[in-house]
Amino acid sequence: MSMNRYVLDYAQDRRLFGTSAQRLANAAVLMAVCVAPFIVPAYFAGEITFIFIMGIASVGLMILTGFTGQVSLGHSAFVAIGAYVHTILFTHGLPWPSSLIAGAVVSAAMGLLIGLPAIRVSGLHLTMVTLAFAIITEHTLGQWTSLTGGNGGLAVPEPAILGISLGGTKAFYFSCLAILLLVLLLAANLMRSPLGRAWIGVRDSSAAAQGLGIHLATYKVSAFVTSAAVCGLAGGLLAHQIQFITPEAFGLSLSLQLMMMVFIGGMGSLRGALLGAILIGILPTAVSLAKGLMPASFQTRVGHELFIYGAVLTVFVLAEPNGLNGRLTALLQYVARFPLVQRGNRRRTKTYMRSERLR
Repeated sequence: MSMNRYVLDYAQDRRLFGTSAQRLANAAVLMAVCVAPFIVPAYFAGEITFIFIMGIASVGLMILTGFTGQVSLGHSAFVAIGAYVHTILFTHGLPWPSSLIAGAVVSAAMGLLIGLPAIRVSGLHLTMVTLAFAIITEHTLGQWTSLTGGNGGLAVPEPAILGISLGGTKAFYFSCLAILLLVLLLAANLMRSPLGRAWIGVRDSSAAAQGLGIHLATYKVSAFVTSAAVCGLAGGLLAHQIQFITPEAFGLSLSLQLMMMVFIGGMGSLRGALLGAILIGILPTAVSLAKGLMPASFQTRVGHELFIYGAVLTVFVLAEPNGLNGRLTALLQYVARFPLVQRGNRRRTKTYMRSERLR
């Protein structure tokens, strides 16, 4: 039984949408998101669309890192592969949904290709392997001028289905929202399945999982493939968001942003993947708005985003290692028990949990 919540019946862990209060909160959030593009300026609607896309990519990396325990700094490569494959196929006449799926499939195939040798290593060595893959992919895209346009880039056509344009702000907004909800639904069901539970077992203890008959190599590779496919799907949508793709758009900085989304949001949580995407997604806009309030000498300097990213990551490492989802969960528990919670009770609970971790 989890120490972070009460389990009241045997079916509680199998429910997809949780308690009535959780379902009501999810419905309220969804309603607010659906109303947003009609009341906010088009610029902010576009920023929210970008967060939707980053949320999809964050869910993809969460499957590999948060649920299976394999750290990757190369997932920008899978996003890039999905973006380029989708753009090339869509430009040559393949229908929009089919080209999106094709980009995800090719990304999954590359995930299989990288996952097979990568499962032989772990920890820092796995991180270096995936980082090398991202660098090689970026360099290949820049040099393969006959297919990708090289460093000159490719123009991305406006999305359309059956002749109906989805390039408008609202149309593309709701398209990305629908795909995000579908990915979340599939991921939530997947994590409740035997496959998802096996991934969590591999993350928590490889030795124990192997002792229970879980074939580690098979499940690690399956996590790589699934994660790459989701990131490839996000790449196809990102191509339309930025409208002109170049290899530099999928460099190391994107991999770092994805890793920060997973870590800051809260490892092992789909809600954490979304919270991390929201925070990292709004940081560039927040920094740009803050620049206008700074002295002119400060506004002309570059590199503020990297400084802010580093500061935010440092704060979460030191103050909230469980991420935004951990802090939100603690806040919700406090509100639910507010009349009966006392400072002494909270201190004893934290001490008990700490002693359990040291055993």
